[in-house]
Amino acid sequence: MTTLLIAEHDNKTLSGETAKALTAAKSLGGDVHVLVAGEGASAVAQQAAKLDGVSKVLKAEGGSYAYHLAEPLAALVVQLAPAYVAIVGPATASIKNALPRAAALLDVMQVSDVSAVIAPDTFERPIYAGNAVERVRSTDKVKVLTIRTSAFAAAGEGASAAPVEETSGADDPAVSRFVSEEVAHSERPELSGAKIVVSGGRALGSKEKFDELMLPLADKLGAAVGASRAAVDAGYAPNDWQVGQTGKVVAPDLYVACGISGAIQHLAGMKDSKVIVAINKDADAPILQVADYALVGDVFTIVPELTSKL
Repeated sequence: MTTLLIAEHDNKTLSGETAKALTAAKSLGGDVHVLVAGEGASAVAQQAAKLDGVSKVLKAEGGSYAYHLAEPLAALVVQLAPAYVAIVGPATASIKNALPRAAALLDVMQVSDVSAVIAPDTFERPIYAGNAVERVRSTDKVKVLTIRTSAFAAAGEGASAAPVEETSGADDPAVSRFVSEEVAHSERPELSGAKIVVSGGRALGSKEKFDELMLPLADKLGAAVGASRAAVDAGYAPNDWQVGQTGKVVAPDLYVACGISGAIQHLAGMKDSKVIVAINKDADAPILQVADYALVGDVFTIVPELTSKL
């Protein structure tokens, strides 16, 4: 019984989401092999080999894997699938793009956003924006799973590194090609794995006010910056800062929500945070019902004062 875990990486560094998905993969029982598909990703393979519970790392090198296009990765997964009882990946944008394609080619269903492993064939996943939990039992010959990484602790390093083996790449379907990318670089922590997140909502009124209030607070706390969908739609913050059902799901040690009312869509992305602080002038805002600490007042007064006292 062996599981294949798809690594999330940027060809240089292994994402922390992979270590969390590894914890879920180990819950299935048996050995875990990690697939590192990329270009010039030897350092990533070595990082994966050091994780506790990894039996082997498979490294597939090639230009078609350099930019994590879905079709080449799906073809590679299908080629490797006969040797595995489960194929697992963190529920990140690139993995969620590739694994459903692989599942379709394998003629099996995918179980998405797994938040608990009950048995090797039985899983739990949130539905209805996290308001209910569905238990799913799969009878497919190979289980294809994406993992809600906020529900699992990251695996640490093992006593010794696992072996790294080269694997031949699959034929590139050549139905898509990489054109360009725009990558936002920041010294702040990455949103999905941050221990502290400060988020702003539409109540901030403009991008200028969002930056004026949220960024200094984040820098004082050493936090990542998030935003509600309404704030992103209004242009206050970039898409990759969106927290919620259609954005990123986070579960930091501390989540500070500023001017966010707490729509179901947003709560689905952050309600598993260990400590939630909400700042809102509306005492009846839904987010105050899930907050551990609530400050009822003007966000334009409270946030600068809070920042000045840190």
